[in-house]
Amino acid sequence: MPGPVAASYFFGCGGRAAGAVVDPVGDIAPYLRTAEETGMRIRYVIDTHLHADHVSAGRELAEAAGAPYVLFVEAKTAFPFHGVSDGDVLELGNVTISILHTPGHTPEHISLLVTDRTRAEERWFMLTGHTLMIGDLGRTELAAHAEEGARVLFRSVQRLKALPDYLEIYPGAYSGSVCGRSLSGKPSSSIGFEKRHNKAFRIEDEEAFVRAMVADIPPPPVQAAEIRAVDSGFKEAAE
Repeated sequence: MPGPVAASYFFGCGGRAAGAVVDPVGDIAPYLRTAEETGMRIRYVIDTHLHADHVSAGRELAEAAGAPYVLFVEAKTAFPFHGVSDGDVLELGNVTISILHTPGHTPEHISLLVTDRTRAEERWFMLTGHTLMIGDLGRTELAAHAEEGARVLFRSVQRLKALPDYLEIYPGAYSGSVCGRSLSGKPSSSIGFEKRHNKAFRIEDEEAFVRAMVADIPPPPVQAAEIRAVDSGFKEAAE
C-alpha cells in the first residue's frame, strides 16, 4: 500500500488465513478491510524500525486487529511490544518470516526474509525497509551520528550482499522519500540487480563507503526527532 512517503505490505498464507502487515502508514481501515475481504487474519503487525519520516499506524492497527505489534527486541520505546531477535522466525502457516537485523539507518532496523514453503524452502523475497532501497541505501544520521551509522550500515550491507542474487527485494521507501538520495521510482528489484547498479550498495571498501554515505546528506524530514519520539511512545502525536 503506497503512501506519500512510504510503502507498506500485507502478505501471508491464504490457505491458513494468516497474514502480516509491515510498516503500516496512515488510515488503518484499508488494512482491516483487506483482511476481511481476503479472509486473511492479521497475525502480526511489524515495523521494520522506528520511523522518523512519518507516524506509524502499527500500534493502532495491532490493537484493532488483536495482533502482536512487532519490533526488534532492543528497540527503545515507552510501551510494550513483541520483541524479535536476529534469526527468529514468525510463522504464517506455510509462509515464514525470518528476521535479519540490519542496523545503520536506525539501530533497531530489521529486514524480513520471506519463504513460501508451498513453492520452495528457498527464500522468495525480502522486505528491506529503509536499509536497502532501489538505487540507494538509507541515510544514517536520523538516529545516530552519520559516520557511526554508516559504519554499522556497512556491516549490514555485507550480510545483504551474501544473499542470493535472485532474491526479490521490496523496500519501505522509493523516489520522493527523504530517507535516501538517489532512490528509484521502481517499487522492487533484486539483490543481484542492486549489486550491479546501486552505487552505494556496490562500494566494497569501508572507508570509501563511509565517505559516500556522509557526503551530500539531504535536509532531514520535517520534525524528524519529534516523529521518532511519537513512534517510540515518548511523545503524544499532534492532533
